[in-house]
Amino acid sequence: MFRFATRTAIAALSLSALAATAMAAEVNVYSSRHYDSDDALYEKFTEVSGITVNRIEGKADELIARMSAEGDNSPADVFITVDIGRMGRAEEAGVIQPLHSDVITNAVPAHLRHPDDLWFGVSQRARIIFYAKDRVEHPPQTYQALTDAEWKGRICIRSSSNIYNQSLLASIIEADGAEEAQEWAAGIVANMARSPQGGDTDQLRAIVSGECDIAVANHYYFLRGFDKDIEGLSSGIDNIGWVWPNQSGRGAHLNLTAAAMTASSPNPDEAKALLEFLTSEYAQQHFADQNNEYPAVPGIGLGEGPARLGFFIPDTTTPTAAFSANAAKAQAIFNQVGWQ
Repeated sequence: MFRFATRTAIAALSLSALAATAMAAEVNVYSSRHYDSDDALYEKFTEVSGITVNRIEGKADELIARMSAEGDNSPADVFITVDIGRMGRAEEAGVIQPLHSDVITNAVPAHLRHPDDLWFGVSQRARIIFYAKDRVEHPPQTYQALTDAEWKGRICIRSSSNIYNQSLLASIIEADGAEEAQEWAAGIVANMARSPQGGDTDQLRAIVSGECDIAVANHYYFLRGFDKDIEGLSSGIDNIGWVWPNQSGRGAHLNLTAAAMTASSPNPDEAKALLEFLTSEYAQQHFADQNNEYPAVPGIGLGEGPARLGFFIPDTTTPTAAFSANAAKAQAIFNQVGWQ
């Protein structure tokens, strides 16, 4: 079961790293995370380290292009993105470098780290199945079951250009092979209630409106419907149920917010201190409490939102590095089966 609080391996901020950065002034973060709650996290880091955090926020691909254009003169020290697929693009662009840290290695499980230490996960997002309680008596229990004829014309899901879907298909390629992955993608296309459109919230809204009976979305988009009044979702959210897929198999697919040191970091000691801080108990609990995410470090208690969804078995056997390694294959399959 996904019981973070049952483990005791809690990462701490590296005292040696802090000692090395005692005279440092700042660390520059390029981040595709757009959450105000991250400001409080960086303020805490400044409080304990004396290092000022300068955050540049933007879309991941734009930030990667910016670092590429800046080259060796880039001021960026740390790159943070909300999906391993985009971190894979940063790897291909050569804008990140390995960071060898015992603190990170000891805190973050191996399947949530790059095999050559190019990046590591700081929080997790589950891509799961949602359904209309009043129209679906026996919802699909696996990703594979979404292709059953029973769901023809009943599924809403985002486009193939969406990185979350690309990473999900990439994980299926890794777990089951390209042939089965293509059959799965073709089956989803056959069962779509409409052409893909909108974001994850729109797929959930479509359940409320009756446009579809099943949707695939990241868990936190659903939880936002409880936290705030989201038009077209919150009013009907009590009729939406959820399924943790593949609980008798590989487990539910989770993607990562990931962090890395940039290739041309002008402040590598400060960058290392911040990156290690992101695995600390304080930072990990912050992700859980403030943004409805699942911690990447075992032993951290669930936030109130994720706790609402209950415990589950995550996929810990499929390396997250495969999400970016198989991204090109995933997109080719989407194109072949006509997933718009």
